Amino acid sequence: MCQVILQRKGELMKVFIANDSAMICERITEMLLEIPEIEVVGQAFTAPQVINSIKELKPDAVILDIRIPKGSGIDILRKIKKDHPETIILIFTNYPRSQYLKKCMELGADYFLSKSTEFDRLEQILRSLIK
Repeated sequence: MCQVILQRKGELMKVFIANDSAMICERITEMLLEIPEIEVVGQAFTAPQVINSIKELKPDAVILDIRIPKGSGIDILRKIKKDHPETIILIFTNYPRSQYLKKCMELGADYFLSKSTEFDRLEQILRSLIK
């Protein structure tokens, strides 16, 4: 797990959401809008959109689903950590299988969460990173 504190004095933590469900993106965004130190800088629904957006926006943290159209969250994770190793990655999935957990952690994911049982942990984790 990451022990880095992302917020720098006077700056907001920039968070990007990568998920194929508009409803999930909306729910996460609504939750994060309640945290004044966080700015949701973007959302994307396909792998190419995610890669291009992260390259352009350079977020501090990415909430990333494993299953993304036109690619995979695991490939995106690999690319982000190669190009932007300081970016905090929170894998947020409906597939919390042990093989995915192991692979994501090997590739540098900082957190691995189940959408169905750990939705509220997203907020707790991000709040802990900005304290």
